[in-house]
Amino acid sequence: MKISIAIPDSSLSEEPTPLDKAMKISQIARACSIFHVNEIYIYKESSGSDRDRSLLRTILRYLETPQYLRRMLYPMSSDLQFAGSLSPLKIPSHVQTTDPKKVKARDIRDGVVVYSRGGKFVNVGFEELIPYYGKDEEGKRVIVQFKEGYPKFSIKQIGKEEISQYWGYDVKEISNLTNFLSTWGSPVILTSRKGKTIHKTQKYFDEISHENVLIVFGSPKKGVHEIVGKNIGNIPRSQVLNFFPDQATETVRLEEAILGTLAVLNTLTRN
Repeated sequence: MKISIAIPDSSLSEEPTPLDKAMKISQIARACSIFHVNEIYIYKESSGSDRDRSLLRTILRYLETPQYLRRMLYPMSSDLQFAGSLSPLKIPSHVQTTDPKKVKARDIRDGVVVYSRGGKFVNVGFEELIPYYGKDEEGKRVIVQFKEGYPKFSIKQIGKEEISQYWGYDVKEISNLTNFLSTWGSPVILTSRKGKTIHKTQKYFDEISHENVLIVFGSPKKGVHEIVGKNIGNIPRSQVLNFFPDQATETVRLEEAILGTLAVLNTLTRN
């Protein structure tokens, strides 16, 4: 199963300080990396703000970026003032050697396209730049696989889908959640207290275990039913599920809901 999630830009609305907001985003990023989420969609919600949407987008992308590329891709900004306090994700794309002599053929690494000496190169975190013959422009982040390791570095560009390991999530924004859900095309899970209890849906998860599933979360103040409204029954291939039936009268924080939902989903779909 491939998993994507959708969260509102109002996700941070109840956090009182910029540090609290940053820590919440870090917890969301960590939950997504632990359970191998492919895409995080940030959707607009009526109580959201441009400021919080920017913070969500920037910190989520920053945390997913390997440490050796961050200075090239992220200039100093107020959005990242607490970046040093956030937990690392420790995903395979981050756990890379800093010693170029240890790089071997078939190793995979993220890099950034740069211009130097009249040509295009890839900076993969070493002092030595590697010639690049692809179509991407300067500043673009790319994934490369080494055809030859040290000392005669030679690379080819590859896509994330060609990597057998989990290589991080992508962050995207959507302006209209209802329109997006109507065109998703694969199973959609709407998380809600009003949904069917998760303990009665094993057959459903067996049926979708090899598909690209989107899990939609509500905001701190509004559930998915309120956000989607009367169109909730018209979303193709959707199910409204309650992943926390034993906490029906308690408020579950978004970061806890994401972690708990993904953990339950991992258990239900494990082969």
